Amino acid sequence: MSDRVDQEPGYVLHRRNYRETSLMVDLFSLNHGRLTVVARGANSPKSPLKAQLQPFQPMLLAWQGRSDLKTLTSAESRMGPDLRRTERLYCGLYLNELLQRLLPPAEPFQTLFAHYIETLDALAGTNDFEPTLRRFEWHLVEALGYAFDWSMAMDTGAPVTAGGHYYYDPEQGLQGAAGPGSLLQGLRGEVLLELADARLETAEARRTAKRVMRVLIDHLLQGRTLHSRALFTQLRGDKHES
Repeated sequence: MSDRVDQEPGYVLHRRNYRETSLMVDLFSLNHGRLTVVARGANSPKSPLKAQLQPFQPMLLAWQGRSDLKTLTSAESRMGPDLRRTERLYCGLYLNELLQRLLPPAEPFQTLFAHYIETLDALAGTNDFEPTLRRFEWHLVEALGYAFDWSMAMDTGAPVTAGGHYYYDPEQGLQGAAGPGSLLQGLRGEVLLELADARLETAEARRTAKRVMRVLIDHLLQGRTLHSRALFTQLRGDKHES
């Protein structure tokens, strides 16, 4: 990365206090991928950056520095999608946490950046969040090199058939027979073929997609936890109590 970057499109993924008056900010940018910057003085009451450095808002950013930890020099925010309602907010936090924890630093993911923008817009305009989240997960694992073919059993090389039952190994993909890495079993062929066509209309297709993606994402996380999942669990518990 160069010593100075100006007018870079990006989003805030997460921010936290740094020293007395500054913020440490994790960013997802168009041309420089995921990076962390220090916003000096941004946590002071008079700094305009404190209000500007918010998640889900498109920004034009500038930073400088030769070390891995850059210094933010300016940030211009624009109106973004409205994710203030609880379910939408938690979905957005989930997207951000996936990017923060899974993307390698300082590598551009321009296609994924475009999908991220589309996903934020989609979340703001729907009450049916699961298909939107699953499709973003698919784009993310594809960008990371972990995409697999929903219509092919990788151990045999044979196409998935309706009426068949399959296994899932996060290292190998779909399997026609159980293996040492098979973490899911009994995946119905007709449902897998729905997912191969990116169809998420039926409850079973949604359930299968969620199970498979959970296993794959947990594999990529390598034991790290997602705080946004705990928020979803708490939300579901609160709704059940009410």
